Amino acid sequence: RQFGQEVIKATAGKKIHGTGAVPGGINKNLSVEERDGLLSRTGQMLRWARDAVKIARDYTIEHLEMLRGFGSFESNHMCIVRDDGAMDLYDGGLRAIDAEGGTIFDHVPNEAYLEYIAEEVRDWSYMKFPFIRSIGPEDGWYRVGPLSRVNACDFIDTPEAEAARKDFLSLTDGKPNNITMAYHWARMIEVLHSIEMIERLLNDPDLQGDDLIRTGERRSEGIGIIEAPRGTLFHHYKVGEDDLVTMCNLIVSTTSNNEPMNRAVRAVAEKYISGRPEITEGMLNSIEVAIRAYDPCLSCATHALGQMPLEVTLVGPGGGVLDQRTKDG
Repeated sequence: RQFGQEVIKATAGKKIHGTGAVPGGINKNLSVEERDGLLSRTGQMLRWARDAVKIARDYTIEHLEMLRGFGSFESNHMCIVRDDGAMDLYDGGLRAIDAEGGTIFDHVPNEAYLEYIAEEVRDWSYMKFPFIRSIGPEDGWYRVGPLSRVNACDFIDTPEAEAARKDFLSLTDGKPNNITMAYHWARMIEVLHSIEMIERLLNDPDLQGDDLIRTGERRSEGIGIIEAPRGTLFHHYKVGEDDLVTMCNLIVSTTSNNEPMNRAVRAVAEKYISGRPEITEGMLNSIEVAIRAYDPCLSCATHALGQMPLEVTLVGPGGGVLDQRTKDG
């Protein structure tokens, strides 16, 4: 984490609320001193990333039978991929696959996302429920994030992460891995990939160049789709002649994972809570573990500030409350 913060500081000017990004490009290059300082640490970061992949892998395989039944289910997956199908976090087209790995759509450009993705509103949730239009809200929901990216890409363009991806998918004979807790294993594979890419990019002499701004005509509408750590992130804006925002549509990663998170909670509750006379701390922890596999940001998804408290109510067959436990966020 410290190394990641130092990379952000070097590229964005500050660790928090960076000032490096400006309209059309960036306002600073990477100095030789900054580059060499980061390069001197990549070897250690690679060793730690390899260890992290091994820890997540070994845990998953050791507890495989339990994890297969822990908030897991078959699902569609969505992410962006490069033109050649490689994992890409910043640029590419949208791809969606089904639980067996079949293609639902592929290489969808940013400007066409609304033709493929829609959102359903339900009166009991502040979050919307995105789904794939061609399938519909009942079965068209999907997952995003590390699990989906590793499942849906054709390959990872760094050698160690690609070897780890193949090992990851060998657990399911090459088909998508739908074990919810495997999000953590996939997340560590992406950490390894990121360190490999950082080392590769730090050796690019263009980082010391002065071509920082791309010029072009003023546009009144922009659509950006990237892969944030939690998953696919959509930002769509329109501005008026005064450059004030007139339309804004965001589909953040946690929103896309809304239906999967609800299903994970239900699956864990049915297995560990249903039929029990009271709620224990361990039961609360089980529900939280299932949710946190998705690394949710509820304030992002609902556009509201706040914490993430947990309240579980045990209701009897007659509708009466048998027990209730809460846990502060």
